[in-house]
Amino acid sequence: MAGKGLNPKQTRMMEFIREFDEERGYKPSIRDIQQSCGISSTSVVDYNLRILEREGYIRRDREVARGIELLEGGRRRRASTGVPVLGYIAAGEPIPVLTQESWGSIEPVDVLDLPREFLGKEREVYALRVKGTSMIDALVDDGDVVIVQPVTSIQDGDMVVAWLKVEKEVTLKRIYREGNRIRLQPANASMQPIYVDSENIDVQGKVVAVLRSIK
Repeated sequence: MAGKGLNPKQTRMMEFIREFDEERGYKPSIRDIQQSCGISSTSVVDYNLRILEREGYIRRDREVARGIELLEGGRRRRASTGVPVLGYIAAGEPIPVLTQESWGSIEPVDVLDLPREFLGKEREVYALRVKGTSMIDALVDDGDVVIVQPVTSIQDGDMVVAWLKVEKEVTLKRIYREGNRIRLQPANASMQPIYVDSENIDVQGKVVAVLRSIK
């Protein structure tokens, strides 16, 4: 029962739920799904079930054990997109967050349900919560959420998520190339830029939107 737009993990989960129900007459538990579909944890199962529910493939009753109902046809899609929040990023001095290898596999700490028109064509994105005020003059404050698009190329002046390889730290800054070094420029007149060797930096994405935190 593969659905258009589902990833292989979600497709396998849907197939397993249907097969389990047909064979036994009741729905599987989250633990059943985890073990039979080879998923790393029950929280990853729950995360994908929330996506399936949002997209209209299933209905869940969290007050009932095994409370999963398959919806025929599915795809009662709302005009929204789920954006995973992967963690925190420092808009100040760099802080250790996520390694380059972990970006694609980390469990989200939250999922933002955003209108599709808000993202435009940028659907393959993730979100990070901001700590610090070094980008305050760019209207990115402590507690805000930045929407990040993975990129293979950048331009000077882009606001980027920069991984510093030697320091094993990540930071949010505007990026400028200056010969063999990179300037990571804060948007705060009271803070100094960070200069790094061009071989010591990995740009993991650029900011395409900001969600303001109302304090």
